Amino acid sequence: MNSAFGITHFWQQGDVVMRIVTLILLIMSVASWAVIGFKSWRLWAVSRQANIASSQFWHSKNLAQGVAALGDVNAANPFRDLAQDGLNAVEHHATSRDDLHGALSVNEWLSSCLRRSLDNSAARLHSGLSVLASIGSTAPFVGLFGTVWGIYHALLNIGSSGQVGLDQVAGPVGEALIMTAFGLAVAIPAVLGYNTLLRSQKGVMAKLNNFAHDLHAYFITGSRVSQVVANNGSVTPVKAH
Repeated sequence: MNSAFGITHFWQQGDVVMRIVTLILLIMSVASWAVIGFKSWRLWAVSRQANIASSQFWHSKNLAQGVAALGDVNAANPFRDLAQDGLNAVEHHATSRDDLHGALSVNEWLSSCLRRSLDNSAARLHSGLSVLASIGSTAPFVGLFGTVWGIYHALLNIGSSGQVGLDQVAGPVGEALIMTAFGLAVAIPAVLGYNTLLRSQKGVMAKLNNFAHDLHAYFITGSRVSQVVANNGSVTPVKAH
């Protein structure tokens, strides 16, 4: 390529609008890759937690041991949150029968609390994906705007110079088309990352739902383990109310 043309020349000759569009696309690219990297690591961590929940939690001798196997209480773990929320729901229902929720059966109250915990976990897992969706849908149009503006700016410069020829037009127009390519380079990873992360999230949510169903059966029937930990740390049998 002629040294008079290229990305460097395009940046140097571009006006404020072109530079702003370029910086916007650069920020979009950095943001999308940051979200992809962070969400991939988070889903990988939750997948490991799912394996621990299936391999260690239900093989524990009691609920205290099972919850401890799910990891540190301060660590973000939707499986531990489900177990703890289910335990809290059963204990609260048993000790607060005079409250309004006492009109509900323990089955209904437990189902509501587990569903709320699942919804909170789903919201946390889904956070950030909207950024990828927005970047994937808008980056091509931002790049296209940069191309249109670049062509307009180039034609104005050519017109003011009074030199009209194929070589004078092809270079600036070709440089302006770089913005369209840049927009697609930003959008494609964002779209692919969004679809991949969404598919992985659905797999994690399926495991969370299965774990919630097992917890519900355990707290209502005691079919999995025969004892749970009360608030004072002692162990008492679970009974359906």
